[in-house]
Amino acid sequence: MTPPSDTAAAALPGPAPSLPEVHRSVAVPNAGGFLRKLFAFMGPGYLVAVGYMDPGNWATALAGGSAFGYTLLSVALLSSLMAILLQALCARVGVATGRDLAQLCRERFPKPVAYPLWLFAEAAICATDLAELIGTAIALELLFGIPLLVGVVLTALDAFLILWLQNKGVRWLEALIFGLIMLIFGCFAVQIALSNPVWGDVLRGYIPATSIVTNQTQLYIAIGILGATVMPHNLYLHTAVVQSRAWEDSEAGRREAIRFATWDSSIALGLALMINSAILITAAAVFHTSGNTEVAEIQDAYQLMTPLLGGTLAATLFAVALLLSGVNSTVTATLAGQVVMEGFLRFRLPPVTRRLITRLIAIVPAVIVTWHYGESGTAQLLILSQVILSMQLPFAVIPLMMFASDKRRLGALAAPRWQVVLGWACALLILVLNTKVLFDALFGD
Repeated sequence: MTPPSDTAAAALPGPAPSLPEVHRSVAVPNAGGFLRKLFAFMGPGYLVAVGYMDPGNWATALAGGSAFGYTLLSVALLSSLMAILLQALCARVGVATGRDLAQLCRERFPKPVAYPLWLFAEAAICATDLAELIGTAIALELLFGIPLLVGVVLTALDAFLILWLQNKGVRWLEALIFGLIMLIFGCFAVQIALSNPVWGDVLRGYIPATSIVTNQTQLYIAIGILGATVMPHNLYLHTAVVQSRAWEDSEAGRREAIRFATWDSSIALGLALMINSAILITAAAVFHTSGNTEVAEIQDAYQLMTPLLGGTLAATLFAVALLLSGVNSTVTATLAGQVVMEGFLRFRLPPVTRRLITRLIAIVPAVIVTWHYGESGTAQLLILSQVILSMQLPFAVIPLMMFASDKRRLGALAAPRWQVVLGWACALLILVLNTKVLFDALFGD
């Protein structure tokens, strides 16, 4: 028998499933109430949510809170609502097609389009991983006095943590991520209590203010919050990890999987919004109200907390939360690297080799900059990583919207019209605002 052609192969099982180590490994009960089924689907949303609270977001939240108080909380809210919609569309695409976003780009776009998308995705993952490596290294320095360079190298160890947890099952990995998120939330709950914000001002901060548009500096930071919140690698990762659930292989089963996967990611991103808000609220209550309106560096925030709050507890919890956030985010960024490499290239490596390659790609520039420039260089590298993310994001969002709205292939499982309209509006807004971020970074003062 002759082998099937490329066209026929696309209709067959074709490429290996996303994250084959965990693909359809979590049983979904056929009977039971809403909560029992929701619990079976809970997990992938939290793997995604950690990207919305990574060290790259800390800098924008600290800068916004210290400079403008609670005003930019409305931007954090808008960014999270956009993220909830886009991640719901990711869950829909992953369940309805049985493919992740990288595989779909490989299958449905010509090579001159697919390969540049792969390069953009790899660049975005490296940029994300880079910011998270530096954030983790800063936390190790603040807590234990470990030099930045040594801390950057130590972050490579989490590659082996992922391997160990995946061998035990995806539920173990999800449990670790969820536990770390709750610890981060607990750290900031204590910090907010110690900082004693004015809650009336906090609530008013969620109402958009005209100054966000009229004040150029405020607008720039607001765009930074928006551009750094919706992370490209999360779109690839979510379409893959959602397939770890063994839903019923029928239209009704897929509809149910889409519904519960959407609940999972929406709840997780709601928690991420609370944590991002907590960073900004803490910065506003501690720094802005005391006249320290130019706190943007993580190290500066740590050093100022002890004298301003009259004790070391808040500063220690701040550094602990940063460490947990960095570890969390590097774990999921490494998984996203696997999804992108295997989806676009259909190229598989031994798990240890694959993990180390994706991690070393980010560690090398971090080590070089840390070695030559120290803390000032790492701050510049963090800014550069956000610019790279801003460049790549539209190249992930636009394919996602094309696949989610494709009624010819998805049929009844295609996204409803209201989600399509809002999704394309988000894509346009992200494209315009991220272009402005890039333009300002290249040609601004």
